[in-house]
Amino acid sequence: MPHNLNISSSDIIHSLKLSCQIPDLVEAIASQSIIAETAQELGITVTPEELQQEGDDLRFAKKLVRAKETWTWLEKHHLSVNEFEELAYNNVLSRKLANHLFSAQLEKHFYERQLDYVSAVTYEVVLEDRDLALELFYALEEGEVNFPEIARLYISDPEVRRAYGYQGIRYRKDFRPEIAAAVFAATPPEALKPITTPKGVHLIWVEEVIQPKLDEQLRQKIITESFAGWLKQQINAMKIVTRLDSDANMRSQEELLEQV
Repeated sequence: MPHNLNISSSDIIHSLKLSCQIPDLVEAIASQSIIAETAQELGITVTPEELQQEGDDLRFAKKLVRAKETWTWLEKHHLSVNEFEELAYNNVLSRKLANHLFSAQLEKHFYERQLDYVSAVTYEVVLEDRDLALELFYALEEGEVNFPEIARLYISDPEVRRAYGYQGIRYRKDFRPEIAAAVFAATPPEALKPITTPKGVHLIWVEEVIQPKLDEQLRQKIITESFAGWLKQQINAMKIVTRLDSDANMRSQEELLEQV
């Protein structure tokens, strides 16, 4: 087995091709180009103070407390100090553009789609046998057993079992339609009558239904989602040509489709 390995840029590109990551990479490059161009047109800039704060936030998020840890992280990701600053700059510019484009529409968007932001706290066990699921459901209703006991007995995954089948806080869109209809019609805390899907028979405990409030967290979620949708539209309207190896290998998306 060799003790040394030299990896070239062409090796990296080849690996990206084989792992089918080129489309995601192309989309990321196109997104950054659109952000930079649009921000320039709108006169959006990044101040030195904003850049410094973003750099500090990045280091904090990566737990880079000491200078040595920062240098190690930069080397691992093949980033120079200037490129780290470029990363911070792009983050700030993207965030400022998103807020510029969509913050004024927040309340209108929220009230028009308020039902989309109702969320629920649920626990779930998926069974194969509907008769067993019904038996457990009726036992829950009669108070003969509680949901954590069912989870301990019928969930095979250790991590999920330890959390008693906890599914977290999820929005309506995160559930299958037939499950969402029952979950958001429930009066928590309540067990739902077993629901059959291609995945199995779902026995669900609805702990809480949370009515949406336009707080800062939801504001940022709406802006981020709206911005991502806008970027997707801009990218779909572009004709992107990628050059990976040489001019002979240049292909536009349209040309590739014509070959299929």
